[in-house]
Formats: sequence, C-alpha cells, structure tokens
Amino acid sequence: MRVEIWSDIACPWCYVGKARFEKALAAFPHRDRVEVVHRSFELDPGRAKDDIQPVVTMLTKKYGMSEAQAQAGEDNLGTQAAAEGLAYRTRDRDHGSTFDMHRLLHLAKEHGRQGELIQLLYEANFAEERSVFGDDERLVEIAGAAGLDPDEVRKVLADPTAYADEVRADQREAAQLGANGVPFFVLDRAYGVSGAQPAEVFAQALTQAWGERSPLRLIEDGGDACGPDGCAVPPRP
Repeated sequence: MRVEIWSDIACPWCYVGKARFEKALAAFPHRDRVEVVHRSFELDPGRAKDDIQPVVTMLTKKYGMSEAQAQAGEDNLGTQAAAEGLAYRTRDRDHGSTFDMHRLLHLAKEHGRQGELIQLLYEANFAEERSVFGDDERLVEIAGAAGLDPDEVRKVLADPTAYADEVRADQREAAQLGANGVPFFVLDRAYGVSGAQPAEVFAQALTQAWGERSPLRLIEDGGDACGPDGCAVPPRP
C-alpha cells in the first residue's frame, strides 16, 4: 500500500501530523508493506528566495494578526508539538521560500533518502537555532546528513529548473485531489485524511484502506492544517 503525504516544511501542522501518522503506522500490522511518499505543497508559492522574515512578523503582515496573537499561536503549537515528543522553538524562527527544499526532496526520492531528508528539514526549521532559509550551504549540510552527495545537492541548488517541474506537478495533483491545505494524506488512492488528525484516525484510515481500490473518499476533513488563510491555532489548555 502506498501513502502519499502532501506537506510543506514551513507548515507546523505537517510536522505534528507526520509524527501522529508515524505513531499509527508503527502499530499497523502491515507496516512493512506500506510505502510512504512525500509530495510537494508550497504554502507560499512564488515567494522570493531572499524574502525572509521572522515567523511572527510574517503572520502579522499576511494574516492581520497582532503580535500577541501570533506569538500565542506559536506557543500553543509548541505545546501540541511537545505532546508528540517533538522539539519546537516558539521564538525567533524565520519564514521563507521552501521551493528549494521541495526540489531537494525530489532528488532525495531518487536516492531512497526522502524520509530521512524531510525529517531533518522539519527538525532544522522547527527545532534548531540556525535558519534553513537563504543559505544554500545550510541545505547542503542537512541533505548531506540525510545521506545525499553534497556536490549533487549543490548542483541542484545552482540550477533553479532542476526538479521544478516535479514540484509543480505535485501541487497540481494536490489541487485535483481536492487538497486546499496541508498536511493531506492519500492512502492507496482510496482514502484521504485532511489535517493533523489524532493517531487513532490514521490507524482507522490504514485499516480501511488496506487492500482496497476505490475512488478517493475523505475519512476526516477539517482537522488542524495550514492553508492560504494561515495555520489553525489550537485552543489554550
């Protein structure tokens, strides 16, 4: 069975949702026969590579939040991440274009290292102090840690057309499947799960999708996700 996950490195719910899905997958009896493929979805397509700003500043400018509201949202997301055992820096993170990261994920897929790279990119963006934006050598370092050849990574980064078509194709396909936000999980092209649902929902989806072949049906919609209007903010405990 194949599970395709449309996501963006800049999406905090994708980071959390991946952890919840993997918890369900680890307990799935047929987990060794499940192929996971990560697909590209840019939340901020067309953003210039050098257009980098603090996350809180981006939220206030793009979505009309106050700084206090934006920071409260980050704090609550940090709580949600911690509940899944994930580190999350709620202060002083940057936001920028993820296009190059998506291109590198397609390179990593060719080498069988996609899962390793996306996890390291998430950790670098959400948990580490050094920014992942605007610094090609930072991406080379991360990709190298995932098992990719640094020289090949530099070659891809130097050519803005490399894997660009693959990224755009993923995004068109997401639209065709009805995904208007991420994370979006498609199981064997039979079932879809929208948002960072609880692990129990992913477990149900895996069980239902196993061995079936039918038109895509949403099991759950409306879960916490990031979309054109911003990222859902969890309520305060």
